[in-house]
Amino acid sequence: MDFIDAPSPNFDARTAPPDILVLHYTGMETGEGALARLRDPEARVSSHYLVEEDGRVFRMVPEERRAWHAGRSFWRGQRDVNAASIGVEIVNPGHEFGYRPFPEAQMAAVTALVADIRTRWTIEDRNIVGHSDVAPDRKIDPGELFPWRRLAEAGHGLWAEVPAAPGEPLAEGAEGAGVFALQAGLTRLGFDCAPSGTFDGHTKTVVSAFQRHWRPERFDGVADGETRARLIALLRLGA
Repeated sequence: MDFIDAPSPNFDARTAPPDILVLHYTGMETGEGALARLRDPEARVSSHYLVEEDGRVFRMVPEERRAWHAGRSFWRGQRDVNAASIGVEIVNPGHEFGYRPFPEAQMAAVTALVADIRTRWTIEDRNIVGHSDVAPDRKIDPGELFPWRRLAEAGHGLWAEVPAAPGEPLAEGAEGAGVFALQAGLTRLGFDCAPSGTFDGHTKTVVSAFQRHWRPERFDGVADGETRARLIALLRLGA
């Protein structure tokens, strides 16, 4: 791949090879502004790469180093996601500044970049996730418009289509075995959602994050039959 080198000073040492790939949107008004912030030593944030809307890819932190992109986060038992991941920022204004679809040139570059990264590290499909997956209580990016299905169809990440799935919806305040099973499934997939049998506010937040990634038509945090069916299908894929 062709990269534009734009080194950031915001990184430190890794203690183990990365096995997670985290995709973000920049959430700023311009790509130039995002690039400047990711290189500002006072900001203390960075990522390994930034992908512009026109498909240009900026390389900021060596993959062998720990970039500061995920913040307080969790995935599949890992509580220092920065230490175990490669971070890719994707230029998009985000929900605050005019969220919009990701252009074709940008998605082609993201797909190629993900493929390129995976030639160097062992990153399983179940570990290709969004910022909202690893930090659902704080983040919603890259958001419901990000084409996760397209990325999975290119061979990167998990996706599952299911037929219409009836079932009584589970929502905040619900209790019982169904809620326990839902929480257990979300935990097995990778989320920090310890089973309690009580559908609390945190569970709603995690369900919403799951939906933004795997059921973007609905991300209200209500676990209807189709949401639960998609979770089961993903787990059957080996998640």
